[in-house]
Amino acid sequence: MITLIAAAAENNALGKDNQLLWHLPDDFKRFKSLTTGNYIIMGRKTFESFPKPLPNRTHIIITRQLDYAYEGCIVVHSLEEALALCLPTEENFVIGGAEIYHQALPFANKVELTRVHASFEADAFFPEIDNSHWNCVYEELHPTDEKHKYSFTFQTFLKR
Repeated sequence: MITLIAAAAENNALGKDNQLLWHLPDDFKRFKSLTTGNYIIMGRKTFESFPKPLPNRTHIIITRQLDYAYEGCIVVHSLEEALALCLPTEENFVIGGAEIYHQALPFANKVELTRVHASFEADAFFPEIDNSHWNCVYEELHPTDEKHKYSFTFQTFLKR
């Protein structure tokens, strides 16, 4: 199973200058609980935005740089190479960035989306989810509070 997992604004904004546009602790907790113990596929720039590899996950990094290496991570040079390494009996997560999401959407069975209820200026955007191809099977609204400046909704989409 290939699952895209992302947090995107109402205008599908993901980030700007390789940085997130919001801080949502509950979204981080959900991301951690869903991805721990699984393969996570990402582009090099997304990987380099982390201070260190995320614990208890197998990192597959996609890059065009032929000499790129990072200890403890698997480096490949195409999405197809990354998908070939995935465990067919497990849930494998695509975690970004924008270009990788766009390439991976046709291969995905599921999308775990945190929809942030605001619009932002950005340079990276999540692909549009076409409701003729995807069913929203779960939604959970989270209002603003002392830890969350923006309201958001956890959504799960399954391919029709």
